[in-house]
Order: sequence, then structure tokens, then C-alpha cells
Amino acid sequence: MKIKVGQIAHARSGDKGAASNVGVIAYNEEFYKILDSKLTEETVKNHFHKICLGEVEKYRVPNLLALNFILNDSLGGGGSASLKTDAQGKTHGQALLQMEIEVPNNFKAQREF
Repeated sequence: MKIKVGQIAHARSGDKGAASNVGVIAYNEEFYKILDSKLTEETVKNHFHKICLGEVEKYRVPNLLALNFILNDSLGGGGSASLKTDAQGKTHGQALLQMEIEVPNNFKAQREF
């Protein structure tokens, strides 16, 4: 079955120049393991394929049950150089929470999203 990432995690995002930074924080260790296996550079890049023109970098922060993704070349040059509506990347965390991932049929998510 499929669930949205937002059912097992919350997120924060921001920007640094032309790149956006998306942190995903799991609600518990079980959910972190699922996120770590399902949210890869490739799957996140595919999810943001319309806006992320560069590479996606993944960083693990296991002591916080978190993953951090850098979406390079996703902001059209950044806040002062871009004509994009969200050149600061603040909505990218919410967008990642909408991504669907496959989990076992008997999986119980934290909440509906």
C-alpha cells in the first residue's frame, strides 16, 4: 500500500542561493528506517523533477531521526535573482510530505495526512 511521507514525518525547508534544503524528521525510529530506504536521491529528484534541475544530495542525521536533502539548482538563482514564485524554497518541505511511498499492507501510520 502507499502512504504519504507526511503520515510518518514532518519537514522544514529553506534556501541557500539557488539550492533548497529540505529536512524530513521521522516521528519514530521505525518510520526513520522506512524513510531512509524509500527517500533516495533518485526518488526525491523524481518527485521534484519539474523544479530541481541539478543533483539531489542526501544526508543522514540518525540521532535526530532525520534526513536532509539539498535540491541543487531548484530556485532559479535564488530569492534576489529568480522570477519564481517561491524562490526561497519554503514550500519544498510541504511538497515532499505529499510524496507517496510504498509500505507493507499491515503498516500503521502515525496519522492521516
